[in-house]
Amino acid sequence: MFPILVLRHGETEWNVVGRLQGALDSPLTERGVEQAIRQKAILGDLDLNGWHWRVSPLGRTVRTAEIVLDGPVPDACLDDDLKEIAMGDWTGVVRTEIAKANPELFEADGLAWYDHAPGGEGLRALAARSQALLDGLTAPTVLVTHGITSRVLRCLATARPWEEFDQIGGGQGVVYRVENGVQRMLK
Repeated sequence: MFPILVLRHGETEWNVVGRLQGALDSPLTERGVEQAIRQKAILGDLDLNGWHWRVSPLGRTVRTAEIVLDGPVPDACLDDDLKEIAMGDWTGVVRTEIAKANPELFEADGLAWYDHAPGGEGLRALAARSQALLDGLTAPTVLVTHGITSRVLRCLATARPWEEFDQIGGGQGVVYRVENGVQRMLK
């Protein structure tokens, strides 16, 4: 497998209040812009000559990529397989409201509750979509994506079961490099 660099979009207004975005969007906050600038600095220290770029077409990831690239994202770089997990009926709902209505899903630590969104995509489908993306890479690639999608992609790229997605680490304003099955956070 080719090396990949994985970036999550910067913080959004909905991230701040815990509102699930899924396929919807909200703008980057000032902090989110700063996180994208930090990612740009991290990538600026690397030789990315010959690397491909793939970006989720959702506004928050496109805006993050525009900051990192210092300009518009070419249409050829947009990839639906990098979209965030679809949240079905929970799209646009605040996480605390979901937890109040479904406390049993939040009894255990972790993020497995993402798999229970009524009408949502589900983690198995996200994993299949993510594996197809990884299998289709033809060069080292920078991937600009979302929190849950990033975690599932990195699990698969490190040969971990996708079910361990909540144990692989996340974060905004960082870059993960996965090469030869090993993940490393770049700072």
